[in-house]
This record gives sequence, C-alpha cells and structure tokens, in this order.
Amino acid sequence: MFASYLIGLREGLEATLVVSVLVAFLVKSDRKDKLPLVWTGVAGAIALSVGFGALLTFTAATLGHTGQELFDAITSLLAVVFVTWMIFWMRRTARALSGELRGKLADALQMGSLAVVVMAFLAVAREGLETALLFFASVQGATTDLTPLTGILLGLLTSVTIGWGLYRSAVRINLTKFFTWTGLLLILVAAGIFKYGVHDLQEANLLPGLTTYAFDITAVLPADSWYGALLSGMLNITPQPSVAEVVAWLVYLVPTLYFFLRPQRVTPTAAPAPSASA
Repeated sequence: MFASYLIGLREGLEATLVVSVLVAFLVKSDRKDKLPLVWTGVAGAIALSVGFGALLTFTAATLGHTGQELFDAITSLLAVVFVTWMIFWMRRTARALSGELRGKLADALQMGSLAVVVMAFLAVAREGLETALLFFASVQGATTDLTPLTGILLGLLTSVTIGWGLYRSAVRINLTKFFTWTGLLLILVAAGIFKYGVHDLQEANLLPGLTTYAFDITAVLPADSWYGALLSGMLNITPQPSVAEVVAWLVYLVPTLYFFLRPQRVTPTAAPAPSASA
C-alpha cells in the first residue's frame, strides 16, 4: 500500500502543481473566463489516464499465462524507464517549471480556446499516463484486494490537498526536499519493479535461471508474514529471488542512486571584463 500511496502522492502533486500554476496565471491575468477551458483539459487527461489503466488491466486479464507474463514484463520495464526519466527531469527543471508553463499558457491564449484546452490536457495527461503505467507495474504479483487502489487514491487525495494549500498559501513546504526524498523512495520502488520485470521474463521463458536462487531467507522473511508482505508490496523484496533478479536490482539501483545524489553542476557566471581605466 505504501508504494501505491507514494506513486499517487508524487505523481499527483506534480499534476496538481501544474494545474495550480495554470489557474494562478489566469486569475492573476484577469482571465478567469478561461478557467473552464483548463478544467476541460484536466478532465480529459484524467479520463484518458483512467481509460489507459483499464486497458492495461483488461489486456493482462485476456492473455494466456505466457502472454500475460510477457505483457507484465514489458509494462514493468516501460514503467521503470518513464519513472526514471520523470525523477531526473523534475530534479533538473523543477525551479523553472512555473515560468515555462506560464509562457506556454500565454502562447495558447493568443492561439485560441482550443489551444488552452490542449495545453492543459497535455500538461496533465503525461503525469496521468505515467501514474497509470507505474501503478499497474507496481501491483503485479501483489495482493488482489483493494489495498493498492486505496493507497494510490489516498496519495492522490493528499497531493490535491497539499496543492490546494500551496495555491492558497496555507501550506508551505520545501518542494526541492520533497521531490528529493520522494525521488529516492521512487528509485527503490523502480528497482523492485525492474526486478519483477526480469522475473516475468524468466516466467515467460525468455530469460534462464528462474530456479537458480541467489539466496533463501524464507526462515527470516516468511512470505506470508505481515513484514514479508510489506517489503514485497513496497520494494518487491522477496525471500527467494533468483540470481538474475538480484543482479537486475543492483544494476538499476546503484548507478541510478549515484547519478541522482551527485550534486548538480552549476554553470559559473562569467565575470565582467575589467575596464581600461581599472
């Protein structure tokens, strides 16, 4: 449930911040008459994201065992690619995001109403599609009850509450630290998803070594225990992983953490040339 909550919180807050910037720009520009266009685009993006999630679930349910394992593996690997790109993109562009969105919206207002709807739709749809794909990949092999769905809904509700508080200036949080810490946690989640994708490829007989185990700690971490289920649901840590799964987990986690934690390079500002009199 925690992994689903984290996905909903992180992705939901990004989408909420985008919408907040667009709404604030229109309000401050005295263009409140264009607010329904923004909400129309947001509603369309939400509908597309829900439909995409339903399509993923329906497709997986209609496939045979081998086809389903292959489909789960592909969606897991795609989710890892998208979430990794999203984490580093937000790390690099978070500070300039507000100005960039305001500039795009100003251009859309000059182009017409349809352009505003499309701009709002595209700004939110990317986050929504990433959320649907990441959520689908993260719950593969997890419990079949409503716990993951409850988790992501609570995360989205929390993100909307925080976003509204930020918009009304009632809540002040350090967004840089927030995205850093949630980025670290999402990297751990993505490593688990990547590990599970490799497991699915082994289940589909596309990779060998399904029964070649790296270790067996079932006695210490029973799969049916509450803490075993918690670690499996959060980070996909299982008591009996294959060698390929462990290698995949490390191959993703170690370099990704290194590049994420490495200080960003700041381009130095050139000093003005001394004058002739000096």
